[in-house]
Amino acid sequence: MEDAVGPVLRMCDEVELVVRAIQDDNPSDSVEVLDCGAYVRVQRSGFLKLTRASLERHLGAGFQMSQLESMMSAFAGRIQTSTDQIVWYFRTGQTSSPGNA
Repeated sequence: MEDAVGPVLRMCDEVELVVRAIQDDNPSDSVEVLDCGAYVRVQRSGFLKLTRASLERHLGAGFQMSQLESMMSAFAGRIQTSTDQIVWYFRTGQTSSPGNA
């Protein structure tokens, strides 16, 4: 996939639910999920986001965005985090990040 961005998630009990939350926040036909055994790579060309609302819908209201950090062993692209969402994006020569896309 050209310009792929997104997280690499360690295998754990919650990984499937996190993938579903990512699919909720992005056009499902554009998200690629690669199961590599010990980890899952979730990617999309150019831009991928994950919102707290989607995570809470799948994992419960007590799940915090910061908990995702322990599940994420790596990522592709650049990353922008806030308390409400995480955005991965591809950047070539741009001077600004995607903002609240």
